[in-house]
Amino acid sequence: MISVGSNPVVHVNVPTNRNLLLFTGSLTVLLIAATVIFGFYVLAIAAVSYAVAIIIEGLFARFRKRKLDAAWMVTPLVLALLMPPTAPLWLVAIGSGFGVFFGKSIFGGLGRNVFNPALVGYLFVLISFPVQMTTQWLDPLQPDLITTATPLISLRSGVGFDYTLWQLLMGNVPGTLGETFRLGILVLGLLLIILKVIDWRIPLAFIGTVFVVTLVGSWIDDTFYTFRDPFMSLFVGGLMFGAFFVATDPVTAPVRPWGRVCYGIGIALITVVIRSTIGFPEGVTFAIIIMNAVTPLIDNWRHTPDVETVEVPS
Repeated sequence: MISVGSNPVVHVNVPTNRNLLLFTGSLTVLLIAATVIFGFYVLAIAAVSYAVAIIIEGLFARFRKRKLDAAWMVTPLVLALLMPPTAPLWLVAIGSGFGVFFGKSIFGGLGRNVFNPALVGYLFVLISFPVQMTTQWLDPLQPDLITTATPLISLRSGVGFDYTLWQLLMGNVPGTLGETFRLGILVLGLLLIILKVIDWRIPLAFIGTVFVVTLVGSWIDDTFYTFRDPFMSLFVGGLMFGAFFVATDPVTAPVRPWGRVCYGIGIALITVVIRSTIGFPEGVTFAIIIMNAVTPLIDNWRHTPDVETVEVPS
């Protein structure tokens, strides 16, 4: 619980140890699935991400004379799952280090960060090293083949999209480590909702709005609107992973239920705009980081009574 009044809401929605363990366990399942799909190099990516993160977290904890917070295991795991399966280990180290240092530690640690730390690190290496991050994808069906196209890029261009829904669900397609096994993402995401680890409003508002806007856009002008298949557009790129495992971060998402709906809708609208009109094919990560910045505004949008107790969903 937090108390709010006429003063701005202080965002202190820190997840419990139970929720952190369940969330980390779900991410670990996705990491195992990625290892099966792409090979044991996936474990090296995760190990480097963890090693760099724990060094930085440990140094900050020692400097501040505090214990290591329980969320130290989440950021490097999410960062690893956002990476392409061919990412050089030095690039993983840069992403993990930058994300933990500038996205979390300098803000004061868990509960004080404005932006999702994993996204901070991911976007830094994505913008700084676009060739390694966007053009070198591993095809699970042809392990020796490095391709420049993912299902998202193919669907956007309208050329070469011959993937079935089953392939997209099972992960037998090029993509990042965490985004490909979409059936697992859906099952684990629903389980986390049932267990009240994450709030259902964000993924529902996000996914639902993307579908509706894409559908309406395709009716208006399918020559401009690059997504001509609203249903399949939900199963390409990192949309599902972002909806259930990134956007739902309780620290960087709004506190109030209605605010979380607005947050999900905002992520969806920005995602569609970026996917349709901008050079980067994927808009999910950019959309989430932008809406992280808008979260304080959403939390303090309306005036409140002098004192009000607000239940924060687990």
